[in-house]
Amino acid sequence: MIRRSLFSLVLTSALLVAPAAFAQTQPAPSSPPAAPAPITASRPQADIDRDVNRKPLEVIAFAGVKSGMKVAELAPGGGYYTRMLSAAVGPNGKVYVVASPRQAARPGGLDTLNALAAVLPNIVVVTSEYTALALPEPVDVVWTTENYHDFHNGPTANIAALNASVFKALKPGGIFYVEDHSAADGAGLEATSKVHRMDEAVAKAELAAAGFTLDAESDLLRNPSDNKAGSNSEAGHFVTDRFMLRMKKPK
Repeated sequence: MIRRSLFSLVLTSALLVAPAAFAQTQPAPSSPPAAPAPITASRPQADIDRDVNRKPLEVIAFAGVKSGMKVAELAPGGGYYTRMLSAAVGPNGKVYVVASPRQAARPGGLDTLNALAAVLPNIVVVTSEYTALALPEPVDVVWTTENYHDFHNGPTANIAALNASVFKALKPGGIFYVEDHSAADGAGLEATSKVHRMDEAVAKAELAAAGFTLDAESDLLRNPSDNKAGSNSEAGHFVTDRFMLRMKKPK
């Protein structure tokens, strides 16, 4: 079910205006979705080229990120969403980009994120274990895209501790936005390392066990033709079938 709307955003010359749409399935959100965030004009061309498949304006609208919010982005990669989250929360908001100690220990591992923080003053780089988040303040949204399956992998992985840590870091009523490559139904946890996908039913069960409730989910990034039994890399960059979950910490 896809519902399309056109938003017009009047912003400074540093921002672009773009149409937005989002798809949503039951259950309905507890509050109206936010208007889509602007995209900063200084984005790399490689990021812009991905927009057709990643639909960032619609995704940010669905996640409910609004001006003035505090957002923690886990495993931000090269900052594809970091720039746009910075614009979405505006000068009165904050984006805490959370890098793991292993990333920070790599030569140049934080260079891209530090460069963003140097030019976008509402971005703060935080080095922290995801299983024990150390943020300067409680946040409205914790955000992660195409990473949830990876949080299950590795010798020290502890998804229960990670979800509990996110739950603790959120304000009451806060949202954990989780987007990931869909595994075949019933694939189980083997899919996280074997094909780098996530069994959606398992993700929902894990998040519910941490105390989250499902606030909304979306069909926006679904791709019925995707071979969900194959590796996500076989499908091509960001053309996999992806699920989107807005998980809420009760008030």
